[in-house]
Amino acid sequence: MDDKLSRRNTIIILLIGLAGNLAWAIENQFYNVFMYEEIAPKPIYISIMVGASAITAAITAIIMGAISDIKAKRRIYMLYGFALWAITTAIYPVAAWIQIPLIAVTVAIIFDCIMTYFGSTAFDAAFNAYITDITTVKNRGKGMGVLQLTMLFSTLIVYGMAGIIVESIGFYNFFYIMGAVVGALGVLGAYLSEDPADLKPSGLSLQNQIKNTYKMDVIRKNKDIFLILIGMLIWATAFNVFFPFILIFLEYYWGLDFMTAAIVVFIGFIINLILAYPIGSVIDKIGRKRITILCVICNAISLIFFIISANLILLIIGGVLTQFFMTGWNIAANAWMRDLFPKKARGQFSGYYVLFAATLPMIIGSAIGGILSETFGNPIVIDGIPGFVPNWVIFVVAAFIMLPAVIPLFYAKEKPPKLGQEQIDEEIIDAKY
Repeated sequence: MDDKLSRRNTIIILLIGLAGNLAWAIENQFYNVFMYEEIAPKPIYISIMVGASAITAAITAIIMGAISDIKAKRRIYMLYGFALWAITTAIYPVAAWIQIPLIAVTVAIIFDCIMTYFGSTAFDAAFNAYITDITTVKNRGKGMGVLQLTMLFSTLIVYGMAGIIVESIGFYNFFYIMGAVVGALGVLGAYLSEDPADLKPSGLSLQNQIKNTYKMDVIRKNKDIFLILIGMLIWATAFNVFFPFILIFLEYYWGLDFMTAAIVVFIGFIINLILAYPIGSVIDKIGRKRITILCVICNAISLIFFIISANLILLIIGGVLTQFFMTGWNIAANAWMRDLFPKKARGQFSGYYVLFAATLPMIIGSAIGGILSETFGNPIVIDGIPGFVPNWVIFVVAAFIMLPAVIPLFYAKEKPPKLGQEQIDEEIIDAKY
């Protein structure tokens, strides 16, 4: 494989990455805001929805990732997954038509889980494996930099345009428009992709494909991957303590209007959008481990800026620094982990990545954030329904949870042994099958 990231692959990563990250950005923030403002202002409902969606994502990613390995196909799952993902993104706000809050909350959570099934199939399982298939150790940092750029740009679009769209034409039209955009970009990117020529069917049943991952010799040979995954679990748990509530915190705790709250996050994404690809290039040159550990420590410290005061400049500095170190973390840790993925189980290991870096952290972290908000938060009443406003406690707790992530990362090896990655892959395959 050419060590240079080709133009075609760059375009595919841009299109699919933008589509997927647009959909996740909408879910991660505006599903939450919509539920809080249009259905019931109870942070714990958000925690339940985030947890249910995360469980759906993990189960889907592991099973569909394993199936994509068994069938040696990525393209078909991306193509149909994105088409259905777009439709289910658009119908989410229909839940608010139900007048009984508890039933409306239940329906919203079900809609979120259905959307997540298609999204996790297309993006978490198929595309995450595909981007590993088409990159190498020498260019994976650049590839992850491009993917991180799409995450930043998609969030930039959502935060930058959401306030204008929502205030001018309402939440419903916002979801309709963004669903259509997600579908168009994702389907086009999947159409341009091709299943890698060297990707061969594993010949295993789904049960054996998944079961063999847990053999002790396979775990032992892949211990560095699991150490990185444990670090991701800790970091992402801390991240989910505060991030699902950040717009609500800025708007209802510090008293910013919706547009100003979005701008605090928007400016940080603008700056890091410019820096994402250069960061990836630097990581390819100097390595993953040092940058990953440094970003964990600095990310935890940066959260302090959100709790100092309502001063807009300090909040913007907090947004810029938090997102800068988040960007460095995401690129370095993801490139490091993918360097070590066994070749014939990349889809399946992409599913374990979702489990460690998304599902468990979203369940645990958002639950901690929701409980802290309801225990220490300020009481509020919106449209006659009582609730609570998340406060500064979620950032302090998140910082303390985040720091221990450096421990497993310290013990993980950065590069594969001298015998070479391809030979390691074959040994792992032999051990598994």
